[in-house]
Amino acid sequence: MSVDLEQLCARVAALEDMDAIRQLKARYLRACDLKLVDGVRDAFLPGKVRIDYQNFPVFTDREDFVRIFEQMACQGGVYDIHHATNADISLISDSEARGLWSLNFRTILLSTRSITRLAVEYEDVYRKRDGRWWIAESVSRVTSCLSEEIGADGASRYTLWGEVPAQPADAAA
Repeated sequence: MSVDLEQLCARVAALEDMDAIRQLKARYLRACDLKLVDGVRDAFLPGKVRIDYQNFPVFTDREDFVRIFEQMACQGGVYDIHHATNADISLISDSEARGLWSLNFRTILLSTRSITRLAVEYEDVYRKRDGRWWIAESVSRVTSCLSEEIGADGASRYTLWGEVPAQPADAAA
């Protein structure tokens, strides 16, 4: 197999871009968990964005999103864990990429003595500006939820829901 230097450079650049996108998503999720408001802000492209997280309004400005994040997540007694897996990143061009992620999310709310676990699917669009990648669009949809409330007596009450995955057309045969 013969590979010229130009092809090799393009392949290395693609690998570096995909790694930079993985690192961006990791920094964003870690900033959410640690309540690092500037880190959350810095993950999203300055200017017009699209943040469409299920059960929230659609945000077109990162500052509006950050304000809601601060109000909801940055309080005492709120503990979050975001674990993203199954990264499927496609480079569309030198300056645009798409990513699909599965998220295992858990939040502990001391005020309500509750724990909520969500399975979430993300669809992201990334744009490269000024030599770095940014999240330009992020859409998330919850696929299942398990919520536990712990009563004063220590008894737990559970609520759960989920959607049955769609069957591929060829699986029905």
